[in-house]
Amino acid sequence: MHIISMRRLREFWQIHPIAERPLRAWFSRVEQAKWQSLVELRRDFPSADLVRRLTGFDIGGNHFRLITRVEYPNQRVYIRSVLTHAEYDEGKWKNDD
Repeated sequence: MHIISMRRLREFWQIHPIAERPLRAWFSRVEQAKWQSLVELRRDFPSADLVRRLTGFDIGGNHFRLITRVEYPNQRVYIRSVLTHAEYDEGKWKNDD
């Protein structure tokens, strides 16, 4: 999968340094993936959630949430938001699909 873009991940871990290692691990794993569906994605990330057109990932032992839009036909993952759980719980990200 082609991930767009790493910049959002870097910006987040500059504020939350403990997120760097798990975000890099997520990036490496997704970069190697060739998912064609949510079923295939969930083989790698069983706790991934689908909310409308957005897919959410638990990051760092569920300390953070990564919100993406996965385009299976184009093999692209667009990073929409990287959030703390407090930010995630506010729900503003749901308007970003």
